[in-house]
Parts: sequence; C-alpha cells; structure tokens
Amino acid sequence: MRVLRQHRPRVMFALAVTAPLAVTAALVPFRTSFTNAATALVLVVVVVAIAIAGSRLSGYLASVSSTLWFDFFFTRPYNSFDIQGRAALEITICLMVVGIALTELAARSRRHSQQSNQESRYVAMVRELTDVAQTATGDLLVERAEPMLIDLLNLRDCRFDIRPSDPPMARILTSGEIVHVGMRWPVDELGIPGPEAEIVTQWRGRKLGRFVITPTPGEPITQERRAVAALLATVVAAGLTNNEHNV
Repeated sequence: MRVLRQHRPRVMFALAVTAPLAVTAALVPFRTSFTNAATALVLVVVVVAIAIAGSRLSGYLASVSSTLWFDFFFTRPYNSFDIQGRAALEITICLMVVGIALTELAARSRRHSQQSNQESRYVAMVRELTDVAQTATGDLLVERAEPMLIDLLNLRDCRFDIRPSDPPMARILTSGEIVHVGMRWPVDELGIPGPEAEIVTQWRGRKLGRFVITPTPGEPITQERRAVAALLATVVAAGLTNNEHNV
C-alpha cells in the first residue's frame, strides 16, 4: 500500500491516458447501436473518476485523451482524427469542456475537504491541550505542547524557556504574523526566520516564558498554522497560571 501511495501520481497519469482508450476500444463493437452522446457520457464518468482519485493534471489528461479517442473511434470517418458533421463536432467539443469543468470542480472539492480536515485537526489539538492544562503539572503540559508545535510548524526543535530572549528573537504573534527586527516578516515567501524564533506564553498580559523554536530553513508555514501555534502557547500560559493558583 505504501508503494502504491508513493507512485499514485504516476499511476493516475497512466490511467488518464490509457483508461479512455480502453473504454472507447471496448465500445467500438457497439458503436452502430450505441449513440455518440451515450458514449460521451460514459467517457465523462471516466474523467470524473480519474479527476477525483488523482489530481487536476490527471483530470486534464483524461479529458484530452477521452476527446481524442472519442473522435478517433466514434466520429466519421472512423479510425481518423477528422470530424465530419456538426453534431459530432459539438459532442466532441462538449466532451472536452465538460471534462475540464468537472475536473476543476473535483479539484476544488478536494481542496475544501483537505482544509476542513486540517481545521478539525487544529481544533482537536487545542481541545486536547486544554484538557491537559486543567489537570497536568506545568512540566507535563509543556512536554505535551512541544511535539504539537514541532508537528504544526514543521520545526527541527522546540524547547520551553522561562527567560526572555536577549537579544530579541523573531516572534510569532497571536495573529500568526511574525515580527523580526521590528518589521513584519514575509514568512509566506521566506519561512520562519532563524536560526531560532520564539512564541511567548502570555496570559492576561502576563508573560510566563516562551517556546524557543528552531524552524526548518525556507519552509513556508501558513498563517493559520502559525496562529494555531500561538493559541497553543496561550493555552500553556493559562495552564501554568492555573497551576500557580493551585499550589
């Protein structure tokens, strides 16, 4: 299964080219009784299946392949890429247009699904750390937060420090923006500045330490991920404050 996942893009590209050929070739014996419109609908199903299982590019390839082989096998003169008749030309063009349109819809649906899954994962992280903050000691809370931040920001390392930075480091704000040497850092283009940066653990205006992070050089991290990381640091700060009150 792992090998299949690794080679999935190549497999889908191969299917995008060969599957429409196989389907049209299989339908050739029935082309006198099977209308061109029905054949085009069958090919649309093939395109949609490849676009959903693969990528936008594989969907485009399937659309082109379907159109070419439909033209070759099902428009007169047969076994030629010439097209005779307005109806056949219209069906061929519609097949291409519909295939591309459905590929775009599949790509957008896949992107929205991925975003939804990511947001659910972020909520689960915050909820889990909040539950830990209510019962665990400060050390256990920090130990649980560190791997979350490493995973979330794709860090090389993360540690907690109760001392302020000297000299000041690049800092991830609660909004997810990064301030470095007094300026907003273009993290979407350059990644988190290094060799180290920090996320201050602050609760109700009180600073209780900071997470010192070692970012992966040049790795772009979305603002949403950075904002979630800052929120996790705030949860840690609230938990540390609660622990102080319980002592």
